[in-house]
Amino acid sequence: MKILVTGGLGFIGSHTVVELQNKGFEVVVIDNLSNSNIKVLDGIEKISGIRPDFEQFDLKDKHLVHRFFNNYPDIGGMIHFAASKAVNESVVTPLKYYENNIHTLVYLLQEMKERNLQNFIFSSSCTVYGEPDKLPITEDERIKPALTAYGYTKQAGETIIADVARAHGIKSIALRYFNPIGAHPSAEIGELPLGVPQNLIPFVTQTAAGIREQLSVFGDDYPTEDGTAIRDYIHVVDLAKSHVVALERLLHDKHKSNFEIFNIGTGRGASVMEIIKAFEKVNNIKLNYKIAPRREGDVVAVWADTTLAENELGWKAELTMEDALRDAWKWQKKLSNIE
Repeated sequence: MKILVTGGLGFIGSHTVVELQNKGFEVVVIDNLSNSNIKVLDGIEKISGIRPDFEQFDLKDKHLVHRFFNNYPDIGGMIHFAASKAVNESVVTPLKYYENNIHTLVYLLQEMKERNLQNFIFSSSCTVYGEPDKLPITEDERIKPALTAYGYTKQAGETIIADVARAHGIKSIALRYFNPIGAHPSAEIGELPLGVPQNLIPFVTQTAAGIREQLSVFGDDYPTEDGTAIRDYIHVVDLAKSHVVALERLLHDKHKSNFEIFNIGTGRGASVMEIIKAFEKVNNIKLNYKIAPRREGDVVAVWADTTLAENELGWKAELTMEDALRDAWKWQKKLSNIE
């Protein structure tokens, strides 16, 4: 049995490939390299001792998707990461997000239906919740209209999968994860943003490395203790392990319905300023930052209630925010050749 990982050379995907291989799974990766690098394969191999099968093509090409499944008839499960993921970019280029994130999902599910394939893990997001009514957020939180095209594609993706699971019996789990940060502690793989980073931590590490002159803190007038926005920051290795646990749940028929949803976070919120101060402390470095206007689509505060994942999946985040910030800087130093 092979496990297909789409977007498997991306930030979360590559770490998940490592964890899958560490657990004895054979992995085949599809990635179009639009937001990743072929050298990530080398990092995966150095960590796990195994180089996964790799196919480079764009999942928007339905004919290539069909040909892939003809060539790999032994796919026993799928983890779907491949998607455009920059929340703020999606406000400016919504059509790109609707095409890339929804069409590709439909093509994969069509192949699963036609070939009677099972076991689908979907990379969802806490953005489906929008601005929550209460904190921490449980899986029962009311889903509000999305604030961005990215958020809408995750809401729509979950709806599509739920409909397909109900109609065709495909076993599936959507993992709504919060804010992944960090890198593999080996510093062999990590986050590789192309161009200007869209996420906080790469901007922090690039500022520390001198690549960026200054870090922008978007808004200091939020109704929080220090005025900056709050998020639930989870180490990417913990996040990767949750995908393996979810897959094993389906493979061993421990699921309670054909479509399940789990929050994946730490259960703790941290503000942007907390992140900055913690990064400076654990890495003994000062950051040059400034306060900038709020960004469109940003919510005030989001963190997870992870009770369901702990009770049903038997999964819980083990690494700390400080671990993640230390590993992120270690990765950046390797990229920048900093001793």
